[in-house]
Amino acid sequence: MSGHDAFKDRLTERAQDTSRPALANQCRGRDLEPAEMALAEALMNIYGTGEHDFAKVAAALADQGVTAPKSGRTDWTEALLGEELKAINADLDAAYEAQGYGA
Repeated sequence: MSGHDAFKDRLTERAQDTSRPALANQCRGRDLEPAEMALAEALMNIYGTGEHDFAKVAAALADQGVTAPKSGRTDWTEALLGEELKAINADLDAAYEAQGYGA
């Protein structure tokens, strides 16, 4: 089997498709805050290394000095990571309920 991944190719193609920009964020009731974007980018970079263990992901966030969007803490633990993700998700859900989609 070759290393070619048609699914990933299609996702990349769709991500670069600017003909329907409104669809990129249709499931959010608000834009992400800068601290949330920084966390998301850090998580993508960490997951991109192949690390998926929450305790190790939290340690990497702490090593990088990433600020937790909700608590403002930088002493990441597995518990804090779960709390932050849960709080962000709840806030985004509330914004979606209040604003609808397409922010």
